[in-house]
Amino acid sequence: MKRTPAIMLQGTGSDVGKTVLVAGLCRLFARRGLAVRPFKPQNMSNNAAVAAIPGANEFGEIGRAQWLQALACGTKPTVDMNPVLLKPQSETGSQVVVRGKVVGEAKGRDYQRLKAGLLETVLESYARLSAEADLVIVEGAGSPAEINLRAGDIANMGFATAAGVPVILVGDIDRGGVIASLVGTHAILPEEDRAMIVGFLINKFRGDVSLFDDGLSAITRFTGWQSFGVVPHLAAASRLPAEDSVALERLSAPGAQKALKIAVPLLGRIANFDDLDPLKAEPDVEVAFVRPGERLPTDAALVLIPGSKSTIGDLAAFRANHWDRDLRVHHARGGHIVGLCGGYQMLGRTVRDPDGIEGPVREAQGLGLLDVETVMEPQKTVREAKATTPDGAPLEGYEIHLGRTFGPDCARPVCVLDGQPDGAISADGRVSGTYLHGLFGADSWRRDFLARFGLSGSTAGYRAGVEAALDDIAAELERVVDVDRLLAVAREGVSGISPSSPPTP
Repeated sequence: MKRTPAIMLQGTGSDVGKTVLVAGLCRLFARRGLAVRPFKPQNMSNNAAVAAIPGANEFGEIGRAQWLQALACGTKPTVDMNPVLLKPQSETGSQVVVRGKVVGEAKGRDYQRLKAGLLETVLESYARLSAEADLVIVEGAGSPAEINLRAGDIANMGFATAAGVPVILVGDIDRGGVIASLVGTHAILPEEDRAMIVGFLINKFRGDVSLFDDGLSAITRFTGWQSFGVVPHLAAASRLPAEDSVALERLSAPGAQKALKIAVPLLGRIANFDDLDPLKAEPDVEVAFVRPGERLPTDAALVLIPGSKSTIGDLAAFRANHWDRDLRVHHARGGHIVGLCGGYQMLGRTVRDPDGIEGPVREAQGLGLLDVETVMEPQKTVREAKATTPDGAPLEGYEIHLGRTFGPDCARPVCVLDGQPDGAISADGRVSGTYLHGLFGADSWRRDFLARFGLSGSTAGYRAGVEAALDDIAAELERVVDVDRLLAVAREGVSGISPSSPPTP
């Protein structure tokens, strides 16, 4: 069988920018006329997206980053683009999603034993994806330098060696120590893994790149690897959805005061927080993330409670931070409140989990601002939604949730999903909740929503802004990366590449 050209980007650590680089390269090569497909063998994120299951008339979950990369390729996402997704729901355990479907839960040590059996599934997905592509760009997870996790690995070198995909190692110069991280990775990798690496990329460089010429030479001298380029800090990346909550841990200080402040409590198991991106892109809107231990700001006109992977657990943390008290004060003085998915469930009177799906707590009192209650049920709803407003105006979005919500306030739905009313609005009209993710991405609906606060809203389309950001990143990568050599390596594979050994400094 003919081998499909492929290249894999692995990192010296988490959050070195692999996701954005893969998305940018996907758009770059798609603009050259190639059928490009993204692939990530294993992802860990509560930012999930809906994707088609090939051969079945149903949908499953993949990492939101692979949805973005599929968009960059100009193709529909499928579960084969991310066959294994781990969704953390406690400090030690995650929900395991395989080819879009939940197959169970696993503690960290249990998953290390489980993952070796998933390699066959990963390779099958990769083969199906390769069959429809001219080029596959693969993204690793974490770092291959985590040699304590190498046994049974499917995310980095375990996949690369099994599939014969050449690797480019990405180092983040912005965090410091990039020479040591690249050379150190070379030093500790076993010979078989080291042989898969054909070169490296330096990412997030600021300033005069010529100042790093000696650094590039040093890396090559110690490792034998060649540089594929130095990528500057990509400002356009801030206009793309973030991959996971790591991005929220580095929130910048508030800037100039804007016309509308939206307070968003940072839940411990926050999920699908890219729902907020269209609001963050509005020039007159400030989205203020509230960290644990901080108070909800008193000058916020709207409090938005985002999705959660663990509604009952995050509801307990919400109370522990005294945000429930702040929220009642906010509502009493005329403030507005919106809950999305898990946030919607929290706003009701009770959340019941009779089967213990989320954990040992079977029932929790809600925040009581919507006259609804939620019952968790084993069957998970995962689907693209054909949505409209109650008046029939088109909306965009998807559903990923456990649980069924019902009660008197559901008589005032937020929207209609596939012909059925969804969500609830309080009698005073100031509290609402819905299961529809992506609601604020509907440009006309977002403008109408902001009009309630006296804002006209931007005329620019949010999705158009994401597309433009991908184009800008692709253009910058075309300028600074040796993409022709990268494509040649993808086509040549690793045949003929001999394992490198560290040259004498």
